[in-house]
Amino acid sequence: MNRSIELIKTIYEIKQLEPTDVPQIALAGRSNVGKSSLINRLAGRRELAKTSSKPGKTRSLNYYRVQPDGYFLVDLPGYGYAKCSKAERDKWAKLIEVYIKDNALLRGVAVLLDSRLTPQKLDLELTAYLRRLGIPVIPVLTKSDKTKQRDRAQVQQQWKDILQLDRSPICFSAKTGMGEAKLWEILTEYATGE
Repeated sequence: MNRSIELIKTIYEIKQLEPTDVPQIALAGRSNVGKSSLINRLAGRRELAKTSSKPGKTRSLNYYRVQPDGYFLVDLPGYGYAKCSKAERDKWAKLIEVYIKDNALLRGVAVLLDSRLTPQKLDLELTAYLRRLGIPVIPVLTKSDKTKQRDRAQVQQQWKDILQLDRSPICFSAKTGMGEAKLWEILTEYATGE
């Protein structure tokens, strides 16, 4: 199926959040894990989402409409390293918290995890938080072209055990397209319930 992704709106402050009647899948992950590259790969366009070698480029909630399925992918600011003030990081954290907690149409959060790393503290904290709220976690191992299959399989199994999942996390590469079709299938399944 041919899908298109279009940036619809950008939210910087809590007062800009408004109810929507469209199902959503949020994209979350550490700064520099490859969220913007993933969006660009799914969109088939290089510069829909701004990428940077400097972590922390995304500083807002970015709503991307997926057609023809009719749901939003919502790119959240990265957590962890970002070159900005503590006050600004706290502002992002509050914005994300309000978005996640008060959102009846949030169908799941695709948590992007670097396939080259063993489970990291911040990633474990985020996934535990989402699970406490009863929000489905969709683990995606990014940069999978940069790891050996054996190492990827080990990290997949670790996350599968931690999250107590029936299926393994998706191995994805924005560079090669590895896992792209599977990721679309799972995102759409969660967003539309089909």
